[in-house]
Amino acid sequence: MAKFLRTTLAAALGLCTVVSAASAGGFSRGEADTDILYEDGLVVMRTGATYVNPNRQFDTVTIRGVAVQSDDDAYSDPYWIPTIAAKGRFSQNFACAFTYTQPFAASTTYGTDAQTADFLAGQPASRNYYSHKEFDTDEYGATCDVKFAAGPGNLHILGGVFLQDFSYRADALYGVLRLEEDTAPGYRLGAAYDIPEYAMRAQLMYRSAIDHEVDGTFTPLALAPLLGTAPVAADGYGTLPQSLKFSLQSGIAPGWLAYGSVKWTDWSVLQALNYNIAGLPPQQDVYNWKDGWTIQGGIGHAFTEKVAGTFNVTWDKGVGTGADIMTDTWTFAAGTAIDVGPGELRLGAGLTYMTAGSQNFSEGATYSATAGGDWAYAFSGTYRFSF
Repeated sequence: MAKFLRTTLAAALGLCTVVSAASAGGFSRGEADTDILYEDGLVVMRTGATYVNPNRQFDTVTIRGVAVQSDDDAYSDPYWIPTIAAKGRFSQNFACAFTYTQPFAASTTYGTDAQTADFLAGQPASRNYYSHKEFDTDEYGATCDVKFAAGPGNLHILGGVFLQDFSYRADALYGVLRLEEDTAPGYRLGAAYDIPEYAMRAQLMYRSAIDHEVDGTFTPLALAPLLGTAPVAADGYGTLPQSLKFSLQSGIAPGWLAYGSVKWTDWSVLQALNYNIAGLPPQQDVYNWKDGWTIQGGIGHAFTEKVAGTFNVTWDKGVGTGADIMTDTWTFAAGTAIDVGPGELRLGAGLTYMTAGSQNFSEGATYSATAGGDWAYAFSGTYRFSF
């Protein structure tokens, strides 16, 4: 049974990437694959990617005080999340994992209706006239596990550091803003207890916040008569949040596994991205977010010694307060793990329902708009081998 459950667990955890990418709140994307520390083998490697299409679009936008039906396409751009993890076991009780992922990112492209609403809303100082905004982060981490025998199982003490870079771009009528920071350090700490015989594990993992101080340039377009046509200096600052996640799993019958998790993310730390452009007053992108909660529950089953499957449901509390549309989401996901050749192939898919919401000029948005219930989807594939 334990072998079956470990295989089933692999499918379940492999799909967690899809679920978090498709449904996690705020700007969350990938999670570092530190669960590789628990897998058998002196050296274990896993790599893969997840494709997500958020498919969020405005139902109405407010132009000159009147809410009009929007014909714009979805403003949330599709994206890929890469993941790489390699574990080395240096002794019976000590192992380290080296990981790469993109923990936070966003990309939006606004249509004609949204740009018109932005152009005609509020006062000139509050208008940004955005056509496109995006930012990316990359995390390069090392996390180690010290294991102690304790009762019928093992106590794990987990800890590590990571470096996170940041790049930002905003295209607007005024010009093009580019900001970046090479790397900023962070850390993760955790503890876990597992009983391999029953595929039981409880884990608590903390990931630190990251303060980014960025530099870059602003290339004037409509502001060229004031600032000239050459790029001018720009800088900014903002914080990406800390998080705390509790995960629990256990075998419940021969070949069956139940699992779940609760994650808190400190999105209220991100009230705005503040930036300065030489020759202009201080600027900011306003978010005014509240803290986020993500709750997941699922079940897995080993159909044979080579094939396992899983299904899970995830609820994510929306973090928006009216400056943008970040609502509650529900994700339904399924996946499989298949023993293929020298390694294991994991495939997963998720379907996310994003509840309706609105943004309002009076609550910090550059213009008022509404969105109905929308559907997002995601696909994931990874391959693992060990020796």
